[in-house]
Amino acid sequence: MGVKKLLMGDVACAEGALAAGCNFYAGYPITPATEIMVHMAKRMPESDGVFIQMEDEIASISACIGAVWGGARAMTATSGPGFSLIQEGIGYAIMTETPLVIVDVQRGGPSTGLPTQASQGDVMQARWGSHGDYGIIALAPNSAQEMYDLTIEAFRLSQVYRIPTIVLGDAIVGHTWEVVEMKKAAKTKVALPAEKPLSTAYETPFYVPKFPAFGKGYMVHISGLAHSEKGYPDTESADDYTRLIRRLVNKIRNEREQICSYELINPNAETMIVTYGSPSRTVYETVKEMHDVGMLRLKTVWPLHERAIHEFCREAERVLVLEMNLGQIYWEIKRVLCEKNVELFSKVGGELPTPEEIRGTLQ
Repeated sequence: MGVKKLLMGDVACAEGALAAGCNFYAGYPITPATEIMVHMAKRMPESDGVFIQMEDEIASISACIGAVWGGARAMTATSGPGFSLIQEGIGYAIMTETPLVIVDVQRGGPSTGLPTQASQGDVMQARWGSHGDYGIIALAPNSAQEMYDLTIEAFRLSQVYRIPTIVLGDAIVGHTWEVVEMKKAAKTKVALPAEKPLSTAYETPFYVPKFPAFGKGYMVHISGLAHSEKGYPDTESADDYTRLIRRLVNKIRNEREQICSYELINPNAETMIVTYGSPSRTVYETVKEMHDVGMLRLKTVWPLHERAIHEFCREAERVLVLEMNLGQIYWEIKRVLCEKNVELFSKVGGELPTPEEIRGTLQ
């Protein structure tokens, strides 16, 4: 049992990061993620960590990447406009296999949009915001408790797979006050080096090399260019580049079953609602009142848990995708359930759909 405290979701996220061993935070204030930064500014000195307010989000993620290569566990937090700015940094972290955590407390967009209102408009940006082919991990909490728990999980996954991992919150879960049980994070099992030489180990599609440490005897070179297994630029060989990119993609794609998690209610229901994040809080009320309705909540948005979607939705008479956008995960669900009619319940404007609105759609 952990200590229970009444916390705002953003503060719970910050505490989860500290529980996971985060000792470096760089960020820039932006609504509705500012409370994460404010809490880290207070707590980092208390835990012998480093807090830096940078001049913008580009500098923030760059500082985090540098800190990780210096031996720190790093995190930054932002919202829509700032999330757009850090995409090049995300791409660099993917190519250099830099483990760090990025929290996106979503708000309405595009541009400055709705600074104080919730949205789920960054879902596809989280998957494809940077250029090129790559894998990514993104988690979607629906409560202050999960802002704590899934931030810890994001740090674990980032370390195991050497990849930037995203916590896709939103203004609702970020600003909701709830009792949070603050459990101690389990020790992360990081990827181990292969028994065979690196040149051979890299042939394994989802091989994750051990993270090198400066000053520990490693010859380290870091480059966002296409590179060899030793990190040195290698931009002439199509075969080497193909091997590198396939490995970066497959280390996530081939591990989906180990990475993904979900919540399932009424698995044999006639109607299955697929959702994620804060809208699922409304669905809880719906399934209590309508016993022929079930819910598949995706705690992991990326990679997509295709097996769970197919397994629990293929027999349902109706599949309804509930999102606070105009349909982003909806098209992915349609792709997985290609032979089935999939409906979209979409609501934008910053307010959660009500149980009455969902019931009206289902009746």
